[in-house]
Amino acid sequence: MVKRLKKGYDIALIGKPAEKIAGSIHSDTYCFKPTDFKGISRPKVLVNEGDIVKAGTPIFVDKRNEKAVFTSPVSGEVVAIIRGEKRVPLEIKILADKTTEYVVFPQQNPSSLSSEQIKNTLLESGVWINLLERPFGLVPNPENTPKNIFISCFDTSPLAPDYEFIFKDELKYLQTGIDALSKLFNPSQKGKVVLGTKEKSIFKNLKGVETHEFSGPHPAGNVGVQIHHTYPINKGEIVWTTTPYGLQQIGRLFLDGKYDARKVIALAGSEVKTPQYYEVTAQTCINKLVEGNIKPEKNVRYISGNVLTGEKLAKDGYLGYYANMITVIPEGNYYEFFGWIAPSANKISFSRALGLFSFLTPKKARVADTNMHGEERAFVQTGEFEKVVPMDILPAFLLKAIVANDYEGMEDLGIYEVLEEDFALCEFIDVSKIEVQSLLREGMNALMES
Repeated sequence: MVKRLKKGYDIALIGKPAEKIAGSIHSDTYCFKPTDFKGISRPKVLVNEGDIVKAGTPIFVDKRNEKAVFTSPVSGEVVAIIRGEKRVPLEIKILADKTTEYVVFPQQNPSSLSSEQIKNTLLESGVWINLLERPFGLVPNPENTPKNIFISCFDTSPLAPDYEFIFKDELKYLQTGIDALSKLFNPSQKGKVVLGTKEKSIFKNLKGVETHEFSGPHPAGNVGVQIHHTYPINKGEIVWTTTPYGLQQIGRLFLDGKYDARKVIALAGSEVKTPQYYEVTAQTCINKLVEGNIKPEKNVRYISGNVLTGEKLAKDGYLGYYANMITVIPEGNYYEFFGWIAPSANKISFSRALGLFSFLTPKKARVADTNMHGEERAFVQTGEFEKVVPMDILPAFLLKAIVANDYEGMEDLGIYEVLEEDFALCEFIDVSKIEVQSLLREGMNALMES
C-alpha cells in the first residue's frame, strides 16, 4: 500500500537536469573535508604533505571512533593539509594522478562471509562512512548493532537528481550492497534492510529487502520521514541509513575489490546553460564542471547539494562527500525596499500573504535567488511549520525546547527522529528568518554531550 503524504512543499525551480550524462570529469585536485561529517570532533590525520596515496589509502580517523577510517577517493600526492584553530584539520588536498591506482581488496561474495568479515572490510576500505547512524546522523560506531537499515530510493528536494535514471544499470552493485548490509544485524533482533521507493520503481526489483512505497511533496523522499512512517525511532534505539550511492560503493568493493568513489551527479539551477548529469569522483573540485556552462555576466551562488541543505562553494570549491548535485542560482546580495511585501507573481513563497500572486501557479518553475527578504527577528509561532513536516512532531515547540535547553522537552517532542534535512523547509518558510537547521544541530549536540 502506498503511503500518500499530504504535508510538505515542492519548490519548483528552473534548471532541472536533462536525462543525459554529459561525460566523465577528472579534476586536477580533490579535497577531503572532515567538516563534511557530523560529530567528528577529534580528527587525526594519518598522512603528511608529500605522501603518495592510492584510492582507498587511509588519510584520517576520528580518535573517538578509530576503527572507521576515512580513505582517499583518488591516487596522487597529498599537497596540502589545511588546519584551523587548535590545529584542527579542515582540508586534506590531493593532486590526482591521470589514471587512478587502487588499494586492492579481496573480491568476495557477501553471502559467504560472516558479519565480522563484512564489517572489517567496510571499515578498512573507507566505505563504512557511507552509513549514518540515527539519532544524530553520525558515522556509526562499529560496536553498535542497528535495529534496521533504511535507504530512501528517491530524492524530492529541489532540482534533485533522478535515481531511477542514475542507477538503472547499477542494480547488480546495489543488490550486492544489500546482501552485505543484511549480514550486519544481530540474528536475535531480526533486523531488516528497508527501502522507501516511488510507486513504480526499478528498486523494487532488489531482493532481500522490505519495500514501502511513498508519494507526496518534499520531504517525502527524506529517509527520516520514511523511517517515521514505517518503524519510528524510540529513545535508546539505533538505526542506520545509507543512500543508493552508498549501496553502489559497497557493491563495487565486494565485486570489483576496490574503493571506487565515482558517482553520477546533477549540475542544475537557473544559471546553468545546460543542466545535465556528469560522472565525477567524490570530493572533486567543481571548476571543470562549471567552466563555460554558467550564464555570462551573472553574480551566482555555487552550492554543493540542494538549495535547502547545501553548502556554499567558491567557483573552485569542492563537492561535499554526501552531495549528489551542484546547484547554481543567482546571488541575492541586493536591497529591495519593502521587497518582502511587494506584490509579485515571480517570488516563491509558501504563504499566500507573502507570495501574493505566486500561489495561484504553485507548479510553475521560477528563478529563486539567495536573498532572505528580511533579517532575523523574534521567533513568531505561525503554525506553518507543521504544514511542511509530515511527521507527528511539533517543530516549533521542539525548537523552543532547544532554545530553552529543555532536554526532556527535546526528547518528548521527537528530536531523536529528525535531522537538519527534515526541518529544512521550516527554515525556508520561516517569517522569523531563524536558522532552523543550525538550531536543531545545537540541540542534538547538547544531548550528545549531556
